[in-house]
Formats: sequence, structure tokens, C-alpha cells
Amino acid sequence: MAQEEDQSLSEVLARVGASHGINDLAHKLHFYDSWAPDYDQDVATLQYRAPRLAVDCLTQALPGPPHATLILDVACGTGLVAAELQARGFLQLHGVDGSPAMLEQARARGLYQQLSLCILGQEPLPSPEGGLVCLTTRTNPSNLRYKKELEATLDRLEQAREWERLLAWPVDRWELATSKLEVVPGTSDSDGFISGIVYLYRKQEVAQVEGVKPSD
Repeated sequence: MAQEEDQSLSEVLARVGASHGINDLAHKLHFYDSWAPDYDQDVATLQYRAPRLAVDCLTQALPGPPHATLILDVACGTGLVAAELQARGFLQLHGVDGSPAMLEQARARGLYQQLSLCILGQEPLPSPEGGLVCLTTRTNPSNLRYKKELEATLDRLEQAREWERLLAWPVDRWELATSKLEVVPGTSDSDGFISGIVYLYRKQEVAQVEGVKPSD
């Protein structure tokens, strides 16, 4: 059994590690489409903690009852964040993703009131008036260029007074690293986990705003 588990982990590490090296948008989306049926199982193998961490962030930031808050889940994937949100009392959930197959998996959960196919960074990002916008990304070495581009876009939205940043919360133990090169001393756990960050914004106006393509 242990040998089978080690083999499964090795296969997942190789598959996810390969995805981290894809920079072309069309190729990235194609990868996520093909990965969608196995995504939940694979990220569970990696001890993926981002959904719980994102909802921890939301619950700490919100003064009012969760059921009254509208959440836009950016790069919602298969809906893992929605499952965590509903378990904690968040009931008004919208999601966007660039992968049709990922959205199909998310729709099957029946937790979102609205799901939209959005090639983020290529077209306006749907966002509810007065709602909260939640984004997450990795902060391991292979994702730092994307993180820099993401934060530049978020800064532009703030400067335009379209989004208001509530917090940006760095966290350790995001998920297992796919290689030793991905573990950064001082920012990642000694057990081989990479770090990540949760961004939380409030949408200020009805008008649609420019989006970005998040990375898981």
C-alpha cells in the first residue's frame, strides 16, 4: 500500500510540476481542461490547503454574517473554495474560470448561483456590486513572474478605484512542493511545502473591470 501511495504521489508531483512550466495561455487552459476530472484527487494528494486558507481569510475580514455576503471566486476551478465557503455559512457565490471543463466540475457541485467562462486578462472580469473578490496564487519560484504581473493588475484596479484591497495574506504550507527547487528557505515549511498568498478585495462599482488570469 505504501508503495502504491508513493507511486501515486510521484505521478501527481510530475503532472503538477509540468503544469507549473506552462506559460502559454492556450496550452495552460488545455492542460486544465484535461486535468479537470482528476483535479480534486490530485490536489488532495498534494495536501492542497488554499481553499481552507482563503476562507479563513474571508471569515477574519468580515464583520457581518457570512450568508449576507456575495463572493466572487476568481479562478474557481472545480469549486473547492465554494465547498469550504458553504460549510462556513457563505451562500451567495459566483465563480469564474477560463477552463470550460473546470467550470463543468464546479457546476456539478450545485453551490454557485452564477458561473462564467472568463479568459481572465483577456476580457472584463464579472464582479458583483459591493461584493467581495477572492484570489489566491502560489509564491514559489516558478510562479513569481505571474505573481508580479497579477499584483500589477490589482494595483491598477485599486488606482482606478474600482476595487478596494481589504488584505493580502501570505501563508506557508500551501501545498506540497513538486521539487526541492520550489521550497524557499524562510518562506516555506521544512516538510516540503510551498507558500502562497490570499488576496481579498471589495468591488466598488457596478461597471465591469479588467481581470487577470489567476494561477492555482
